[in-house]
Amino acid sequence: MRRSPWLENHNSAWRLQALCVGEDPELFFPLAETERATARARAVCRRCPVLLDCRDWAIRHGETDGVWGDTTASQRRAIHSAALDR
Repeated sequence: MRRSPWLENHNSAWRLQALCVGEDPELFFPLAETERATARARAVCRRCPVLLDCRDWAIRHGETDGVWGDTTASQRRAIHSAALDR
């Protein structure tokens, strides 16, 4: 089973406010990282009050799968790389 934002037990109170709670985890972990496959998950993220907390957590923890904070894994890798180049 893939990890989902609401199942891991970390000290992250922001997770309780995440709009993805209760959604089908498969929505956030599509088989392909295409715009079409991630569009519905990213639409949920864009309405979420904790989008930035989620994105920051995923980047800091090296999340390599799924949609977190309206970003895909490849987008998070690019953000992480850009931060290292500074």
